[in-house]
Amino acid sequence: DAMHLAGMERAAKKAAWIMHQAKPERHAYLHAKGFEAATGPVWWPDEGNNLLCIPMRYREGLCGVQMVSRQGAKKFLAGQRTSHAEYVIDNSGVGARHWWVEGYATGLSLREALKFLRLRYVIHITFSASNLRAMAHSGVVVADHDESGTGERAAVETGLPYYLPPPGDFNDLHKREGTVRAALLLQQWLKGSG
Repeated sequence: DAMHLAGMERAAKKAAWIMHQAKPERHAYLHAKGFEAATGPVWWPDEGNNLLCIPMRYREGLCGVQMVSRQGAKKFLAGQRTSHAEYVIDNSGVGARHWWVEGYATGLSLREALKFLRLRYVIHITFSASNLRAMAHSGVVVADHDESGTGERAAVETGLPYYLPPPGDFNDLHKREGTVRAALLLQQWLKGSG
């Protein structure tokens, strides 16, 4: 309806404004996820508060932003579109495989592993299990191994091959085992899954 659309439009405009304000900086959340040297788009809504801002796109357009606090609390803009919204990291080229994950840190860890394996990739960060289930259409899912089983259920429902790390997500595996070991575990699984 019109009000819903107007809300989505307002949120998209606000997202564009926030992304324009955000500057590449290190952030406590990235540090906590094992990316001490990494920078991301960081916005300071006030002096005491900085948020890591992950742009969310629907088709080609910016539709919103996921804002992550230093403590890892995540929120979206009021009224923004989250359904079928994604953030893509790719080094696409001939033979690039599509990879589907829920979270940003998982996507960053997966990129490190795929770079180590010298693979071409298009990593789709979908921000939730339900969105992953709705969007993943080809390629491979790297599921979150959560206690509730939500991540694995979503992966199964895509009908795509999926890698389920030990309890936690791929970022937890990467932090615990390091890039080489995480990459080799993934490679071993890929060989087995055809």
